[in-house]
Amino acid sequence: MLLDKNLVQDVIHAALSSGGDMAEIFVENTVRDTVSMVNGLVEKANWGVDYGCGIRIICGHNAIYAYTNKMDKGNLIKVAKEASQAAALLKAGKVSKIVPLQRLHWEHIHNIAIMPDTVAKKTVVDQLRLASESAYAYDELITQTSGGCFYSIQDVLIANSLGLWAEDRRVRSRVMVSAVASSESEKQTGVHSPGAMKGYELVESLDMAFLGRDSARTAVTMLKADHCPSGRMPVVIENGFGGVVFHEACGHILEATSVAKKASVFTDKLGEQIASPIVTAIDDGTLANEWGSIHIDDEGAPTKRNVLIENGVLKSYLVDYLNGLKMGMASTGSGRRESYKYAPTSRMTNTYIANGKSTPKDVIADTEYGLYAKRMGGGSVQPATGEFNFVVQEGYLIRNGKIAEPVRGATLIGKGAEILPLIDKVANNMEQAQGMCGSLSGAVPTNVGQPMIRIKEMTVGGRS
Repeated sequence: MLLDKNLVQDVIHAALSSGGDMAEIFVENTVRDTVSMVNGLVEKANWGVDYGCGIRIICGHNAIYAYTNKMDKGNLIKVAKEASQAAALLKAGKVSKIVPLQRLHWEHIHNIAIMPDTVAKKTVVDQLRLASESAYAYDELITQTSGGCFYSIQDVLIANSLGLWAEDRRVRSRVMVSAVASSESEKQTGVHSPGAMKGYELVESLDMAFLGRDSARTAVTMLKADHCPSGRMPVVIENGFGGVVFHEACGHILEATSVAKKASVFTDKLGEQIASPIVTAIDDGTLANEWGSIHIDDEGAPTKRNVLIENGVLKSYLVDYLNGLKMGMASTGSGRRESYKYAPTSRMTNTYIANGKSTPKDVIADTEYGLYAKRMGGGSVQPATGEFNFVVQEGYLIRNGKIAEPVRGATLIGKGAEILPLIDKVANNMEQAQGMCGSLSGAVPTNVGQPMIRIKEMTVGGRS
């Protein structure tokens, strides 16, 4: 138990001492450990603990948030009362009834086989070194390798004046392997970064030699490639991390963070056709041991399988408690935060486009000419409009229904709301990939995913 129940009740009473509709306390103890390697040599080995508490007071459609890492009773009551005084400026009014705390129960599905803090650092270093050696052995054009292994063990307690008492443990592990290929005037990079809500068994399940070798293959292939032509053309985006385009360009504008403020192009469009009829998109925080999964969200609500788009029709938004009050909608288990230093808001978990009926082979064969984005990189998005610009990390031209020569420097440019109706092929090879998603409540682990899809026509940036 992170805090005594009597102390938690006292803090909640203090938080509502000047009035308010609801008070919430979020307590966190997180252990983080990272080993980083460059060119086969350990560069950093960091270990640390974050322990602290966030207190939120909701008054109508507004909220006050305060946090502290000084966890003695006197300071917690002091912080709660100071937050309560600030809440009084919102005309908090009458104190709502405080319901006795009741423990929330759920089925634990994220089983951990090997707790990562039980594994010797040398074992981790040996695995990262294997990836580095494999990358260097692939081609003499490889001039640098990087690697890292990260884990976190986060224990949380969430309680509120509505009677909620919920505790959870979240164990996550992730590996990063990259290789840089260089010529006299150019550098290209290949990266793999798998992660999961697992312990060290994740690393044991990976072929580290393959990750190093394949990162090198991407880097060398792109270094030797010609520049991508620019213009409007069909684009085939591969499965896995290709889902980052939907996540960034469409997923964020389905979050209540934007919708409640009417800052989303999808505001008030529930029940409307917003995508091609072959597109179904889901956010599911209940998938066992997936990187973006959680038993409960950071407001204590059990996570759900939320169908966002079904056969092209907008079915749901991602809703947290406070924005749900503004919208007159119930929480979808989507309230998330990076740590106790952030107030929660609506965020994605594992967001993906569901399988379609085509095969990847048929999607390529049916494309006379276009760009095949085998692997996506980073990019930028305007959240209010869904306008995006994404780098293609590994790309090829499609000619006469076949994958042809590699091309580098390609970017995908467009608006999420405009490309959704233009998806005319969805394959049956859905995979998910891992990333860190940044927004108002900090950076949280999320999966992105999709099968191979084809966008009938979009703008590709390259060299004319």
